[in-house]
Amino acid sequence: MENLSETQYAYLLLTPAFVVLGVIAFWPLLSTFRLSLFADSLGQASVGGFVGVENYVAILTGERTALLPAPFLPEALTVQAFFNSALTVTILFTVISVFFETLIGFVQALVLDQDFRGRRWVRVAIILPWAIPIVVQGMIFFLMFQPNVGFLVGTSENPAFLNQLGLLTTTPLANAQDATMIVIVGDIWKTTAFMALLILAGMQAIDRGLYDVAKVAGASPWQRFKYVTLPIILPTVMVAMLFRTIQAMRVYGLIETVAGCTTVPSLSCLVVTTFNNRMLGSSATIAFITAAIIAAAVSVYIVGYARGGQ
Repeated sequence: MENLSETQYAYLLLTPAFVVLGVIAFWPLLSTFRLSLFADSLGQASVGGFVGVENYVAILTGERTALLPAPFLPEALTVQAFFNSALTVTILFTVISVFFETLIGFVQALVLDQDFRGRRWVRVAIILPWAIPIVVQGMIFFLMFQPNVGFLVGTSENPAFLNQLGLLTTTPLANAQDATMIVIVGDIWKTTAFMALLILAGMQAIDRGLYDVAKVAGASPWQRFKYVTLPIILPTVMVAMLFRTIQAMRVYGLIETVAGCTTVPSLSCLVVTTFNNRMLGSSATIAFITAAIIAAAVSVYIVGYARGGQ
């Protein structure tokens, strides 16, 4: 040990922690993959015989769609088919929600980074939606868009403002397209504060002397943002987007409480429903595919982060 460098000695001390984290992280994945290699045993809390990758082929080619609560892939190149597919709904939810949460959260962080009277109360107002439990939030949006109850949707005889504009039907929570958009809006309303806090933390770490130097050099507010704030805060933004992308890909609770998984299918909805229906092989297969998609998304962020650091 005396011949080890400081870096090698540090890794030696960290090895037990790496082993524990590796077991905790990878053992469930390996167990799920093993389970996905066995056939479904319908009506029983067990699996059938070994079938190899047959479950993956059946799900990815659509052969098992009739047995699933919702199609994994779109069955046709139509808008309705896209909103009925668990994969496309999950991707659509992730892309739209993360994009707007990042954009709005960035603006909120810029506002909160300034000194003004009442900033503390503005922070509370921004954080408050994030503090609301998902089930409570889901019930709020469920009631808001419930005919004869919510103020945002009316009836066919007495349509509300959004109905008159053609943005929503009179039964939006029973319509896949409307319900998906409502769930996305609900997620943006709740989770934007998370993005704002992470980005604000990065902004607070910026050396204020850099802004003073930029002012002396005659830089405009836009130039100070472009050449000082943005390059320094970009790694923090990418980390925040990484966290939100992982969370968005696993969306379940908000969908179930607002519209139900039968109306708005997602990958997590598909996993839970197939598991409850004792389709353990199919459930494990979809879960492992979901994990692979999340891993691919994480890899894209890591590569982008590495290139940004260079």
